[in-house]
Amino acid sequence: MKILVCISCVPDTTSKINFKNEDSEFDDYGVQYVINPNDEFGLTRAIWFKEKDNATIDVISVGEQSNETILRKALAIGADRAIRINAKAVDSFNVAKNISNFIKENSYDLIIAGRESIDYNGSMVPGMISEILNINFITNCVSIEINNNIATTKREMEGGIETLSCELPLIIGGQKGLVEESDLRIPNMRGIMQARQKPLDIIDAADSEKKTKTHKFYKPEEKKEIKMVSADNLDKLIDLLHNEAKVI
Repeated sequence: MKILVCISCVPDTTSKINFKNEDSEFDDYGVQYVINPNDEFGLTRAIWFKEKDNATIDVISVGEQSNETILRKALAIGADRAIRINAKAVDSFNVAKNISNFIKENSYDLIIAGRESIDYNGSMVPGMISEILNINFITNCVSIEINNNIATTKREMEGGIETLSCELPLIIGGQKGLVEESDLRIPNMRGIMQARQKPLDIIDAADSEKKTKTHKFYKPEEKKEIKMVSADNLDKLIDLLHNEAKVI
């Protein structure tokens, strides 16, 4: 079985976020980047398939040279080959289109992407790949098993869990539940040394079209001062809600 894991390079949540060019562009100066957590859950699940069923794993990312650090980490964790599409990830459509163009020339049985990335939270890339390639797609996926070319999956839905099955090829939008945080792999010295010998291919972007444009970023407003009102002083509470907060 051939598996492709889509990897997004995202800022570490401990990084201080700033914007530039009149708040129209993300400022990555001094920002530490990591593998998108939902993608890392998917990569770990792919490694389980490799260990159990002798699957081969490719990882792919659309991005500039700085993305190679996280691709090398994916190789050290257990992926067999890395591909970097040499283009700045300008929007979800552009990323999906470039990955789809690669898949057209390199078929896979299972494509694993994160349900969403933690930077823009678009939740669009795997669904767009599915539409472009006309293959089955299941998002919010928390479990997947494959037997005789049939995938049986579970996905989170409002109020419960839905079980689905379909034939391969399949793309999933994975999340925590495919594996747990305690299952994530940390590269060891042997893996790091092996990663240096594994291929990391750089290919030119086949498509530069994008569908969106960022006009402005906004930071959340700072929390305002809180006024504490005694539970037995309802008149004061009503006065504040009516005259100051103006919500009643």
